[in-house]
Amino acid sequence: MVLALLALPVQANERQIVLIAHPNVADAVLTRDTTRAIFAMRQRSWPDGQAVRVFVLPSGHPVHARFAKERLSVYPHQLQLAWDRMVFSGTGQAPSQVDSQSEMLERVATTPGALGYLEREYLDERVQVITME
Repeated sequence: MVLALLALPVQANERQIVLIAHPNVADAVLTRDTTRAIFAMRQRSWPDGQAVRVFVLPSGHPVHARFAKERLSVYPHQLQLAWDRMVFSGTGQAPSQVDSQSEMLERVATTPGALGYLEREYLDERVQVITME
């Protein structure tokens, strides 16, 4: 019983969703408002001026839902509505969608200026973790 309780924090930590970026991104810290603006596709560049390439998992993916709610404090359907509005009005575009967390890691690692998210267990040295304030 005690061993099961001791293992719980490690398991919870593995499932933590982290914000990741391409190694060439200079900003290692973003505010929640800036992160929300980037994922809503309202902010199209990093604070240093470099273009942002946003990658997301499908709207129905459980990690996408957790990221939107836990890290951005919005519901996934709110993000989708914002993207749809921009696409249909011709004022912007939706982020690039990937099918899995391993594809997210690969695309962010190989796309300059990229930003995405995944569970900590998928993380490797090819990307940097972005801290949210």
